Amino acid sequence: MGEERQYGNRKFSVSNTDKMFFPKEKFTKGDLINYYEKIAPVMLPYIKERLITMVRFPDGIEGKQFYQKGAPDYFPKWIKTKKIENRDGSTTNYVIANDQPTLVYLANQASVTPHIWLSKRDKPDKPDRMIIDIDPEVDDFEKVKTTALKFRKILEEDLGLPTFIMTTGSRGLHITIPLKRTRTFDQVREFAQWVANLMEKENPDLVTTAARKNKREGKIFLDVGRNAFGQTSVTPYAVRPIEGAPVATPLKWEELKDIPSAREFNIKTIFNRLGKTGDPWENMEDQSVSLTKAEKKLRKLS
Repeated sequence: MGEERQYGNRKFSVSNTDKMFFPKEKFTKGDLINYYEKIAPVMLPYIKERLITMVRFPDGIEGKQFYQKGAPDYFPKWIKTKKIENRDGSTTNYVIANDQPTLVYLANQASVTPHIWLSKRDKPDKPDRMIIDIDPEVDDFEKVKTTALKFRKILEEDLGLPTFIMTTGSRGLHITIPLKRTRTFDQVREFAQWVANLMEKENPDLVTTAARKNKREGKIFLDVGRNAFGQTSVTPYAVRPIEGAPVATPLKWEELKDIPSAREFNIKTIFNRLGKTGDPWENMEDQSVSLTKAEKKLRKLS
């Protein structure tokens, strides 16, 4: 028998809550469900109105995983969806998580990590975020931090853009720039690649934009590929399918020097942090910018 959960007029059962999902830390499926229930007020502003790809682990993180874009037919009618036409002419009916019960329901489906589009459902080809993924070949967080700080200088001081930093909960960092929804994904990705090329030109021994792994020579990879139609990024405060149940965590830039790992916070410790510091990305959308001025500055620097 499942355990009944009710949120207003939304009622459903959660099942197998004692199943071990993170064996080393002994975190269960119930712990995952309770985490998403509790984090919902902080997480929802970053996930609302966005198309979600579910990464599901029915038997915990040591079992098989699968990615699921479309909402299954058995999902409750109250879960919002958005039908998107794919490049090949087919359609996918994506889940939209605008409320706490939807987040809890997805966790009950063993969706450990919701990944989101960088655009909202009303303008799916007009992103409101640009993301630079600082992705190390090996687990070297000090190099990752050095790269992020150098990139921040280019973006903020040289180009006049607002930047926000987040641990991925895995090995790297994401730098996010909030955007006004005036450009297509192709245009935003072109700008991001341009900036990444400049960063590589100024720091050739530290970073690379080489897409092929055998060309990276152990350098930090600057990945701008998420800035594309249909691509996704890990949601702020999402759990990663890694032992310890680490959480992708927004930071203040000044905190970065004291953070020893991209896995610093997990489903148990994140709430103590939020109680002390609050959410560093709160009201991020208020700083949304156009890339027009930055593009002119970038042209002069390149």
